Amino acid sequence: MDHQTPKPYSASGYDLSPLPPVIFERRVRDLTPEERRVLLASGTETPFCGGLLHEHGVGTYVCRLCALPLFRSQDKFESGTGWPSFMRPFDPDHLVRITDTNHGMTRTEIRCVRCQSHLGHVFPDGPPPTGERHCVNSVSLRFMPDGARMDREEEDA
Repeated sequence: MDHQTPKPYSASGYDLSPLPPVIFERRVRDLTPEERRVLLASGTETPFCGGLLHEHGVGTYVCRLCALPLFRSQDKFESGTGWPSFMRPFDPDHLVRITDTNHGMTRTEIRCVRCQSHLGHVFPDGPPPTGERHCVNSVSLRFMPDGARMDREEEDA
């Protein structure tokens, strides 16, 4: 009898299981050097230079590496910081919060729960109703307009 561990699913119904190693390695190989530096080495892109800073379409921002939905366009706001900012995540289960004490300060780093890619940081100075500002690197995300397929299974076939 085969006993399989049930897959972990988020409250919004997404599979949070880690990517199979062969798929993870293929996707990492396809990243640009800047994407690797930010996603895999917790780097930060230059402010006001990210490709999604001025994206105002209606849709969902997904993880660049694993395509897990991370933020909705209606939760994006202009923070003036130079990075895309969101007041809340698509689903809190999709983010991991980690205490970051680099650079002589204490901040809360956010990562994708499925692939552990570095996204940015969350700060307690956002707008109501959450009061949070999820400050995210553009290279950590892909924007998917409403109606677009959000997974990447077709790329892995």
